[in-house]
Amino acid sequence: MAEGPFNKPDKGFNNIPGWTWIGTYGGYYLQCNQLEEFEHGFFTRQWHGRGPEELVGYVSSGVSVHRPQQIHSALVLPAPQASQAPWPEADGLVSTKGGQSLWVCGADCTPVLLADAATGRVAACHAGWRGVAGGILKEAIQQMEAAGSKRKDLLVALGPAVSGPNYQVERQVSSQLGEIEQLQAIAAVLPDSKPGCDRLDIRRAAWWQLKQLGLTEAQISSCPLCTVAEPELFHSWRRDQVKAVQWSCIVSSSSVEMQR
Repeated sequence: MAEGPFNKPDKGFNNIPGWTWIGTYGGYYLQCNQLEEFEHGFFTRQWHGRGPEELVGYVSSGVSVHRPQQIHSALVLPAPQASQAPWPEADGLVSTKGGQSLWVCGADCTPVLLADAATGRVAACHAGWRGVAGGILKEAIQQMEAAGSKRKDLLVALGPAVSGPNYQVERQVSSQLGEIEQLQAIAAVLPDSKPGCDRLDIRRAAWWQLKQLGLTEAQISSCPLCTVAEPELFHSWRRDQVKAVQWSCIVSSSSVEMQR
């Protein structure tokens, strides 16, 4: 059963540089200013119990809904392969034409929305440590490029996720994301008091991977909100050990024909 409508966030959440709370008759969701030309949204736990088929009406109208059965992989599919149940196993989707809403969910992993400002093409990825280590963002970008996008035209929003100080992992996990010294240098890996463990900023690791793929800082926007630290806003597996998620989506531009 859905929780009650989400009142406007408290003062601490009213002004997030580069991000805007969007109010609807059903509640508020977060948008990235970088993607303002695209219909999209990062929903909160206050929308609990409402899936993409219902949430899409708050973001757009007359669009198709596409979602994967997430398995913490680096697999990215074209949207038409994820248009009805049973949902295919994957953790990323890429649009093939206008008017497609792409959905991913999470409860600490980073929801990543990608948009091509030149063609209207979009992608959505569920980027946990396994997905980032496996190259899910690289795969999504390469599929967009294969369909005609150019890397210089891409804009990326990294949504709310667990922050580094709140994410303890074993060193064998951290080491799968790259050279530890380099990850430490960019603050993606932080020190931990427990021997053999690190604090992992998975969102920072995703940011660094995008930089390694040739995107500039100006093309990437990272939300500062931590799912663990904001219990009124977000479900968190790390904090609550309860299987519950919040959804994120982006809609491909209907003004541009993208079918190859």
